[in-house]
Amino acid sequence: MNALRVGFAIHEQEHVFDHWAELGEPERSVLLRQARRIGASLDEFVDAHRRALAELEAGLEPASIQPPETVCLPEHGGDTQRLESARERGLELLTAGRVAALVVAGGQGTRLGYPGPKGAFPVGPVSDRSLFRLQAQKIRGLARRTSRSIPWYVMTSPATDAATRALFEAEDNFGLAAEDVRIFSQGMLPAWDFEGRLILEAPGRIAESPNGHGGSLTALAEAGILEDMRKRGIDRLFYYQVDNPLVRMADPVFLGLHEAAEAEMSCKVVRKQDPMEKVGVVAEIAGEPAVIEYTELSEELRYAQDARGQLLYWAGNIAIHIFNLDFLHRIAEESTTLLPVHASAKRIESVNSAAEGRASRDPNGYKLERFVFDALPQAARTCVMEVRASEEFSPIKNAEGKESPDSSRAALIACYRNWLRGVQIPTSGEAPFIEIDHSIIDSEEEAISTGITGLADAGKAILVSTGISP
Repeated sequence: MNALRVGFAIHEQEHVFDHWAELGEPERSVLLRQARRIGASLDEFVDAHRRALAELEAGLEPASIQPPETVCLPEHGGDTQRLESARERGLELLTAGRVAALVVAGGQGTRLGYPGPKGAFPVGPVSDRSLFRLQAQKIRGLARRTSRSIPWYVMTSPATDAATRALFEAEDNFGLAAEDVRIFSQGMLPAWDFEGRLILEAPGRIAESPNGHGGSLTALAEAGILEDMRKRGIDRLFYYQVDNPLVRMADPVFLGLHEAAEAEMSCKVVRKQDPMEKVGVVAEIAGEPAVIEYTELSEELRYAQDARGQLLYWAGNIAIHIFNLDFLHRIAEESTTLLPVHASAKRIESVNSAAEGRASRDPNGYKLERFVFDALPQAARTCVMEVRASEEFSPIKNAEGKESPDSSRAALIACYRNWLRGVQIPTSGEAPFIEIDHSIIDSEEEAISTGITGLADAGKAILVSTGISP
């Protein structure tokens, strides 16, 4: 205890033990374990916090920023033949068993009014199937089409890990083989007040938060996932976030473009229509690919236009990537220097002082996190692919309005309507609500190739409700 106190005092953090005398034995044990863990890396945490604040104050220099080179959609000048060739190449990777999928699923459904992991949130327009179940269907369908299993790595957070594991056990891994599902948790970073002190969220507990989606790149190594990939002969990892039901799982075209570019990391983007859209943009900073968060975009950059009067920085990042295994190893080994920590002002439960207590509604400190896209500048080569938001990006982030469960279900139904039109099945009008089993049909092309006879044979592949609500 004395050694811990000295270690924290060296960094002017001795206030962590201010309430020690008031704590019972259980609370003391919790604080002691937490202080030992944080204290072991306190030098690193203090340095990361200082660098994050320096980065926050520095801002960006517009003169050094340029739009990225992008593989565009056909309607924006892209080459259709190039995309078809990429599809074939991507299918070769999948049938060779060289691809796995990683879902970042550490978030809770609190903002949606849902008491559990966001991946368990019901999104099926008819069946109320969860995000996890929908995505497992996509993996099963891809495995069926390629005759190869697609390992599914599921990253949780300490807040969602136990509930996620229980759900996967209760649902029998959503129809996937147990050996093809690995659940692991990301790490945590301590929170700091505006005076540079660790925040106590309770007298016997230091405030911590998940270390961001960038924490996945270190957690993969710490949990033995990278070694599991190596043993399986997998050297390409498809990355996405759990709240996007439209994700095109391990997209063969994306994989093929990644291979053709000899890229180490690739990303998908959508075309921003509104300068104020809350999505980061992919750009080149001093000649290096990078993602600029929407909060870091200056007014000048946000509204900049090209010669045709279109947004210059239109490439909105949708958090879908491909990584090479060797690249992941390199990032994990040098994560402290290669993945900077970012600070964001938040409202954090605090007993540091009465002014920062539970009654405060304003930000009273910084939460720290790493961003997965900060690995982009470290890649020797990258590939940026444009996709249609209507087909691949409709995240669930808000309880209502834009990017809500209702908007995502509507986007799913719109996709299903398009798929069914390809086989002359009419779906006019607002009703019915439609849902398709993605393990049977997962694209318009697949609906057409399956045909009406195949749809009939599939039985419950299509669910329809003609009611006013699901």
